[in-house]
Amino acid sequence: MNNEQILILDFGSQYTQLIARRLRELNVYCEIHPYNKIPTIDATIKGVILSGSPHSVREEPPLKPDLSNIKGKIPLLGVCYGAQYLSHFYGGEVGRSSHREYGRANLTYADNSSPLLTSISQDSQVWMSHADTILTVPKTYKTIASTNDVKVAAFKIDNETTFGIQFHPEVYHTLEGAQLLKNFVYDICGCTGNWTPASFANNTIADLKKQLGNDKVILGLSGGVDSSVAAMLLHKAIGSNLHCIFVDNGLLRKNEFENVLDSYKHMGLNVKGVNAKDKFYAALKGISDPEQKRKAIGKIFIDVFDAESKLDRDAKWLGQGTIYPDVIESVSQGGPSQTIKSHHNVGGLPDYMKLKIVEPLRSLFKDEVRRVGKELGLDANILNRHPFPGPGLAIRILGDITEQKVKILQDVDHIFIEGLKTHNLYNQVWQAGAILLNAQSVGVMGDERTYENVVALRAVSSTDGMTADWCHLPYEFLSKMSNEIINKVKGVNRVVYDISSKPPATIEWE
Repeated sequence: MNNEQILILDFGSQYTQLIARRLRELNVYCEIHPYNKIPTIDATIKGVILSGSPHSVREEPPLKPDLSNIKGKIPLLGVCYGAQYLSHFYGGEVGRSSHREYGRANLTYADNSSPLLTSISQDSQVWMSHADTILTVPKTYKTIASTNDVKVAAFKIDNETTFGIQFHPEVYHTLEGAQLLKNFVYDICGCTGNWTPASFANNTIADLKKQLGNDKVILGLSGGVDSSVAAMLLHKAIGSNLHCIFVDNGLLRKNEFENVLDSYKHMGLNVKGVNAKDKFYAALKGISDPEQKRKAIGKIFIDVFDAESKLDRDAKWLGQGTIYPDVIESVSQGGPSQTIKSHHNVGGLPDYMKLKIVEPLRSLFKDEVRRVGKELGLDANILNRHPFPGPGLAIRILGDITEQKVKILQDVDHIFIEGLKTHNLYNQVWQAGAILLNAQSVGVMGDERTYENVVALRAVSSTDGMTADWCHLPYEFLSKMSNEIINKVKGVNRVVYDISSKPPATIEWE
């Protein structure tokens, strides 16, 4: 249980998750909730941040949160839309900007006597991203920062610890944004910064002991960081009452089933391997839609775990390696944010399953999971593994799934991943893999024309998967990979490299 946290109310901004990331980097725990689903405000909530939004406060109907238990009672910071909301609906005026204010700007005035702007430079670079602007503020509001184009770049309300800023402190382009957020959470909200991997591990293990008691838990292992760290936390909490299952869904990487089972032998975990390839292939037959694929895979996973739980009738819980980005991307934040994709490991179980869900990592971002894993002493080979999607290669095969397509992609992926390791590039990449496109291209091999498959290679750098940049791998390496793939993998005659970043693209193609 966290004795201090910051509540972030989401109005649908693409940057909301970045606010959470920046606070976590300051060792301050925070949670994102939809603006219209505000949790109970208790003593653990030290402050509230209102996010930006693609919407306007001048829309009908506007996005209006109930701040009756927040404003004037605990510290409050409105960012962009949040600042405009605090002005527009309390006696000020927000109007259309004379020109869209987007990109870098510099403060021309910063009131360093304000606790929010302590140690902020007078000409500090900030990042603007808004079409509306605050024209006037209520009489009880004091302007504490300005730029050349934005008179009210920041304000404070008299006799309240309520602030508003027109710029985005969470993005790296706001060079002193971390300092501003630090000022807010430490100096204004009074947070102590006690959110650390060690404290998380200790608190989570203690909470799991209370939650689970002597109950048995079934956990699906994947060989990845998330499920492995979840298993370690559960193992430390309940020991032999944890029963782990590793399912071969026929959509794993080449030789992964055998390799993963072998890697867990030395962790003291009770692991059982289940070959369910045929069930997954049958369920996926003829399905091309990505969401339908995910749901079909999720259903079969549930069926497999249901069958396994019946073999162990004492099991009462299903453990999952769900992490915070899964939750954020799977649940639309109150309407404004769009659901990017569903995850088979997020959400409830069918009524016929009697297992309850336990998710030890539900509040963590990916890089935080790694930090906790390191704290727990997780083997480096697992700790440093690239993330791999829950639905496996099914969402890296565009179109319908066949065993032959899986075999082709496994071979391509194996060459690419092993190549990254051989050329000492693997640890410079956050996630990499290959995608089998649902297109064929003309080629020439020897004296013959070919009409075969196209594969795309994907490698990105990131910290948590919420944003990602494509990796500038050496041309010589990409050339070598292309030649090796085309020469060794029958059915492929063209290799392309994906140079899209997230956003606007996602890391996976489906």
